[in-house]
Amino acid sequence: MKRIEFLSSPMDSCTMSEAVQHIEQKLLAGEFLQHVVVNVAKLVHMQTDSVLADSVKACDVINIDGMGVVIGARFCGHEVPERVAGVDLFHNLLAMSAKRDFPVFLLGAEEDIVAKTAAKVKGCNPSLTIAGYHHGYFWDDEEAVVNQIRESGAKLLFVAITSPKKENFINKWQDKLGVDFVMGVGGTFDVVAGKVKRAPLWMQNYGLEWLYRIIQEPGRMWKRYLVTNSKFAWLILKERLSGK
Repeated sequence: MKRIEFLSSPMDSCTMSEAVQHIEQKLLAGEFLQHVVVNVAKLVHMQTDSVLADSVKACDVINIDGMGVVIGARFCGHEVPERVAGVDLFHNLLAMSAKRDFPVFLLGAEEDIVAKTAAKVKGCNPSLTIAGYHHGYFWDDEEAVVNQIRESGAKLLFVAITSPKKENFINKWQDKLGVDFVMGVGGTFDVVAGKVKRAPLWMQNYGLEWLYRIIQEPGRMWKRYLVTNSKFAWLILKERLSGK
């Protein structure tokens, strides 16, 4: 697990198998791990959102999710072997949890989506223990949900809430969750439940998932990605020219 710094953010340059092995070893040793992934949008927002930046930097494992970040980091001279996509890491960690008998808790998305996700991941991993699940609309009573997670006996917690809410929630409550590993997984539950289709593999490999999202939801996504990607391009150009 090699730690690099890119666009003022620390991140771990590693392969998927290295990330899974590192997390598994820490869990077996009983060590707490706070996990996060960084993508183009998150790196751009971190430049102006100090709370989000602090929440990300407080994490023990910071994986690179998004070919845009991989390409940008390589352009600026960093050695990044591959992308560690959050949705793929999620599935790998569930398989590891089933093998090691680590109970998991799923938090986030709408009630029917998180319920479908729990059913689907259980179907793929019959020996997996799902300690519990809860939808992501609980902001009027956060502490009650935190208590539910702690009392469930879960060892791993996956939080499918949008940024920066999930990063700030995890950072705020990490000491009271009672789990050994917590990971923000964004829109992963929507993908697993079949609400959102993931981009074809060739688009993932070429960093074009943002384009696939625009094709799916042009009215809502085109402006967001135009602004974010333009800002990111300018940031990596400045980083390259600065010699960092």
